[in-house]
Amino acid sequence: MSESLTETLIRHEGIQLRPYTDTVGKLTIGVGRNLDDLGITRDEALVLLANDIARARSELIRCYPWVEQLNPVRQDALVNMVFNLGLPAFSGFRKMLAALQDRNFEQAAKEMLDSRWATQVHGRASELADRIERGRV
Repeated sequence: MSESLTETLIRHEGIQLRPYTDTVGKLTIGVGRNLDDLGITRDEALVLLANDIARARSELIRCYPWVEQLNPVRQDALVNMVFNLGLPAFSGFRKMLAALQDRNFEQAAKEMLDSRWATQVHGRASELADRIERGRV
């Protein structure tokens, strides 16, 4: 049986799951995808985003199972934070997490806004704090 084109290209190009510079200085990823010249398509970006959202949600629920008891708007706001910060930095929001666990949404929102993160992301923090406090978009 003959080798498929996909298998041949993987054998020839290799498969790299992190960006690297190829032999002619082009930023490359995957199976020879030249990011400098080709970039990625919108559809590819949305596939990556869907995977990243799923990962962030899974990490959040694994570490804080009680989050599943929050309504979907509040859950999504927290997933947004994990997506942006990464779980280790998100876990540093101890007062916010304690307030959320106590279902004190007003205090949780205040704790979100009383952070260096809030000064860095400006409107994003205000919007997410509002969603945490009100529980709706």
